[in-house]
Amino acid sequence: MRQRSLIAITAALSAGALTLTACGSRDSGGDKGSDSGGTVVTIGVDAPLTGDLSALGLGIKNSVDLAAKTANKQKYVDGVTFKIEALDDQAQPSSGQQNATKLVANKSVLGVVGPLNSSVAESMQKVFDDAKLVEVSPANTNPALTQGTDWATSKKRVYKSYFRTATTDAIQGPFAAQYLVNDAKKKKVFVIDDKKTYGAGLAGTFTEEFKKLGGTVAGTEHINPDSKDFSAIATKVKNSGADVVYYGGEYPQAGPLSKQIKAAGAKIPVVGGDGIYSADFIKLAGATAAGDLATSVGAPVEELASAKEFVANYKNGGYKEAYEAYGGYSYDSAWAIIEAVKKVVDDNGGKLPDDARAKVTEAMQNVSFDGVTGKVSFDEFGDATNKQLTVYAVENGNWKAVKSGTYSG
Repeated sequence: MRQRSLIAITAALSAGALTLTACGSRDSGGDKGSDSGGTVVTIGVDAPLTGDLSALGLGIKNSVDLAAKTANKQKYVDGVTFKIEALDDQAQPSSGQQNATKLVANKSVLGVVGPLNSSVAESMQKVFDDAKLVEVSPANTNPALTQGTDWATSKKRVYKSYFRTATTDAIQGPFAAQYLVNDAKKKKVFVIDDKKTYGAGLAGTFTEEFKKLGGTVAGTEHINPDSKDFSAIATKVKNSGADVVYYGGEYPQAGPLSKQIKAAGAKIPVVGGDGIYSADFIKLAGATAAGDLATSVGAPVEELASAKEFVANYKNGGYKEAYEAYGGYSYDSAWAIIEAVKKVVDDNGGKLPDDARAKVTEAMQNVSFDGVTGKVSFDEFGDATNKQLTVYAVENGNWKAVKSGTYSG
């Protein structure tokens, strides 16, 4: 990554080892550091840090923290020290909206990474946009967030402050359908979703493509995300004659669902999107998870030459939790904010302007760099230009990449 290359982060830079001092705020955004005379810029983080989805949320938080510490170690933006403020949304839209309001009130926050959930993003977008505070999600995949509710027929960008490094379900759902029909030779699917923004949207784009390719939908069901008893649905799946199940939702429900479907006698794979691509899915699904599939955004981080430094530095950083599915994308989301801040500072004679938030949002549109996950840049809707996806299968108790590519629609 040339000048943007990651550098070795040692255990001495683990969480809390780098002391950042900030005092009174200023209208331009950023806090004056009382000791160094420099400016402290805060990168907000919103993710589920507790609860069922905390494995993914903590990986997001830690990866943003690593990006901030890397920028500081490199002195990447002259006169600016980065720190993070991480808030827990518990995967709840109401909490996310409260967090957005809190981050807007902190004048040193010039960008936010998150959230994990598309439903949470819906509650946050207007709050950030009204404040001209840029938001970059490493994980949101619902197309409407960038392209409007009528995205399938007429794309329209609603919020200029919203960007994402993850590709959308307009691509992810059909990509899974193509793999199941063309590669796995599946013909009859039972579709289940959790009725939430992400899950229902993903199931919808998958179903449309599966039918277009000649597949048959054997049945559809919706689950209650608060339940863990899916035995009635499992029986319906068994009696449907389906040769595959597609689930739109997240791993806390997908794991038990897979286990109960197998227990009901349907020895068929359960397939989902990036929301089930977590080691915790395998723990919850148990031994019968073998053969289950998930799609996730991008290529496997462990296999990307551009990500080797990230993987090593994350390990050396002393983080207790894994970076999980969105670690690389979270690092790149944070680095995109850092790049935008650098552009604004450079263009203003080495200091932040009075309208720093608006200028950072404006600069984000043209950010382009070689990141952990590959080339990072954004199209006219704020979507990632990197459209790559990967299919993973559960083998020997771990996720294994079986196919990477792009959707050919």
